[in-house]
Amino acid sequence: MASSTGPFKVYSDQCNPIFGTSPSLELLHENHDYPFAHEAGVFIARDNTLFVTSNQFTDPATGQRTIKINRLCLPAERKSGSVVCEEVEAPEVPMANGGVNYKDGVLFCAQGTLTSPGGLVLMEAKPPYKCSSIISSFHGREFNSVNDVVVHSDGSLWFTDPIYGYEQSIRPKPRLPSQVYRFDPATGSIRAMADGFERPNGICFSPDEKTVYVTDTDWIHGDGTTDDARVSHIYAFDMAFYSGQPFLINRRLFAMADTGVPDGIKCDTQGNVYSGCGDGVNIWSPGGVLLGKIIVDGGVANFCFGASGELFLLNEHKIWRAQLSSEIKGDLLRI
Repeated sequence: MASSTGPFKVYSDQCNPIFGTSPSLELLHENHDYPFAHEAGVFIARDNTLFVTSNQFTDPATGQRTIKINRLCLPAERKSGSVVCEEVEAPEVPMANGGVNYKDGVLFCAQGTLTSPGGLVLMEAKPPYKCSSIISSFHGREFNSVNDVVVHSDGSLWFTDPIYGYEQSIRPKPRLPSQVYRFDPATGSIRAMADGFERPNGICFSPDEKTVYVTDTDWIHGDGTTDDARVSHIYAFDMAFYSGQPFLINRRLFAMADTGVPDGIKCDTQGNVYSGCGDGVNIWSPGGVLLGKIIVDGGVANFCFGASGELFLLNEHKIWRAQLSSEIKGDLLRI
């Protein structure tokens, strides 16, 4: 039986230490011109900025489908000052999607276009936002539409590659299955790590990196159609090593989102699993038990942790800031 305090819905007493005694949710910024806050969500602690990517929309200036990258400069003191939001010009990141902190910058997933390949692109976090391509193909075969990425402590980059771009008519016909990949920048090795997905989307590691979580958002297709009989699941894999190399084994169903799909996914330092879903952010224990939800009208595609229990929730035309217990820290930055 769930209990609620405003938008904070508790399904298990284990959620109380996560939310703390006085959780809060505030509207941080909104833009009604286009859905600017859809994916990525990359917090740069050193200058208190947040990078987000928009959903696709038709640019009135060109009549073409486009995606914008935005940089939000957050006020130094909470509850004081306003957010400054500026568009980032980075044509080297065609149709940007997910992103993660990497080498003092932002590693973006580029879905690509009908004429430009996608892949992983590193962008500096300050103007003039210099970009460099990290990888754009699997041994010469272009990726489908790279969606989300995470960085392992060994320096390797793990990412998902569903077929949404083709379904949305921004990418050519797929030449690869929908898979999870691992790229090692030190050696240039690119490997397919997991298959059997319909539309692999979010990806993250447990704090000890022994478990990999991957979301499958097949419930919604690129043309916008949905089907309750299709999966809206999080799968877990164990990381094992053979001949000195990592493999993903013991695939299992970790959780199912009851509303919409589990899109972006991240862990806190205690191993709890957070995912942006159709009703907000859902939180599961490491054992797959639903602990709680942060309810946001319209849902949350992606999100990221800030400092001391902050969560930035991307809600298309709005960004919300949730304050959880100050003891909660996102595993990516651990601040």
